Amino acid sequence: MKHLQNLHTHTSYCDGADTPEEIVLAAIDKGFESIGFSGHSYMSCSRMFLEKGDKTEEYKENVKSLKEKYKDRIKIYLGLEVEVLSAPDMNGYDYLIGSAHYFSINGGYVGFDRSAEEVKSVIDNYFNGNGMEYAKAYYKTLAELPEYGNFDIIGHFDLITKHSDNVMFFDEDSDEYKKAALEAAHALKGKIPFFEVNTGAIARGYRKTPYPSMYILKELKNLGFGAVISSDCHNKAMLDCNFNEAVEMLRECGFKEKYILTDSGFSAVAL
Repeated sequence: MKHLQNLHTHTSYCDGADTPEEIVLAAIDKGFESIGFSGHSYMSCSRMFLEKGDKTEEYKENVKSLKEKYKDRIKIYLGLEVEVLSAPDMNGYDYLIGSAHYFSINGGYVGFDRSAEEVKSVIDNYFNGNGMEYAKAYYKTLAELPEYGNFDIIGHFDLITKHSDNVMFFDEDSDEYKKAALEAAHALKGKIPFFEVNTGAIARGYRKTPYPSMYILKELKNLGFGAVISSDCHNKAMLDCNFNEAVEMLRECGFKEKYILTDSGFSAVAL
């Protein structure tokens, strides 16, 4: 595959398994022309940050040093995956991914990107056991992304379907669910230019297909969003996980191109 690039990449500074340099070396071995790092933005309530602390500055300095060290072998970009409710300093990055992993409920933060058991607990405790209301709350939160920053990429559009291959918390085929998802897409039109075809749930054994679902992909195409392909990498071995399948999904939905980040901004390349 030409123009191999992954912009959704996590390291040991947040919840990834590998150091940035280990990932750079893996990317070179796999034939990547460029790699982008996207550490999670700091949230004081996050289990990960409660354990590790805020490593943002160390992360930034490390990636910047690797840019120089490997400049003759691979292009490296410094990014941030911004949690919608985290309010980080977003200056100094090459690109920003906007994502939702938490709800704001009763003045507190409730994490929902969790195990199936914990998702059920969230639905039971905060949505009176109603999975559809949980789904609607997610898409309402996603639609608010532009209020929190000037993002380049929408992260894992339908993240709440993470467990759907094994557990049905809501009916993805229902008109009610599809209406909530597509309303979020329309709300984001013209505000965030790109979305990702994200293979991360495949890499971690949750799903058999990438995010987002095909009907969402088709609507994003109709609305004029550009597509990037990412593995939401948490392990260097999965850096290019199912990229060929992501390409085929895009083609099936009418896309002729994907976008990659370059030194002069995002650029379209043929699929």
